[in-house]
Amino acid sequence: MRKNMMAALSCAALTVGLATAGQAATWDMPTPYPDKTFHTQNIIEFAKDVETATGGALTIKVHSAGSLFKHPEIKNAVRGGQVPVGEFFLSRLSNEHAVFGADSQPFLATNYDDAENLWNAQRGVVAKLLDKQGLMPLFSVPWPPQGLYTKKEIKTVDDLKGIKFRAYNATLETFAKKIGAAPTQVEVPDIPQAFATGRVEAMITSPSTGANSKAWDFVTHFTDIQAWVPKNIVVVSKKAFRKLDKATQDAVLAAAATAEKRGLEMSKKETSEKIQIMKDNGVIIVTPSAELMTGLKAVGAEMLVDWQKDAGAEGEELLKNYQK
Repeated sequence: MRKNMMAALSCAALTVGLATAGQAATWDMPTPYPDKTFHTQNIIEFAKDVETATGGALTIKVHSAGSLFKHPEIKNAVRGGQVPVGEFFLSRLSNEHAVFGADSQPFLATNYDDAENLWNAQRGVVAKLLDKQGLMPLFSVPWPPQGLYTKKEIKTVDDLKGIKFRAYNATLETFAKKIGAAPTQVEVPDIPQAFATGRVEAMITSPSTGANSKAWDFVTHFTDIQAWVPKNIVVVSKKAFRKLDKATQDAVLAAAATAEKRGLEMSKKETSEKIQIMKDNGVIIVTPSAELMTGLKAVGAEMLVDWQKDAGAEGEELLKNYQK
């Protein structure tokens, strides 16, 4: 059944996934997060903007919550031509090249201004790497700064030793190991069950994911460590994009620029609103102790040295641009 669906989607991408002059087209767009997530809401607006600007010449059908492709499959689905466009968490690609994980380096960029500067430094390098895979970035939107969710108060790094720790990329797996925790890969939709069954006991993630997952059902404390500001990215197949007529290409790029700005503002609003929701539902909001932050930042500095070695010339270029 799934193979038949994949074959049908691949055929659709080739036959109707192209907006040429005088021909209406539909692009299927897989995304990993539920409709209530602000990233998905922003992408739905992006799709509306494209349809309006093209007068219906290009329609983007959003398939949210991993309903079409699971999160780990989305990038390669676009690369393989099964769908023309898709969204995923950028640092998931850090196993391919360390540069993809720059925004998830602990304590490299911990606020929105720094995150925006980092993306400006990272964008060109990411574009070059994706270009080799036949992909082109359209836009990127940050998550709120990442906080620590636990079933008890965490005062020092030592308090995290031995805890089963949710990881969602290679960087976080490394971070968990360096603080003495045991990393376990868990996708967003599976978070409540993972806590309920004891697969994980702690996680670092955004206030968005915490509130949307009803974190108050399985943790007691949110420590606002603002560890990093990771991003989702929307990419398009270069082959599909090139076959669009010029007016449609321009409309897609304009809608993407608007979505990037709108998504940033949505993320900022999301941070305060979701933290308040968690507080209203009984989660204890904790300002981290100086001792905890000192320990965490020491781990971050150690990881950045390792990251620079792995990132090579591209990483050097990125950091040079970021530190200007």
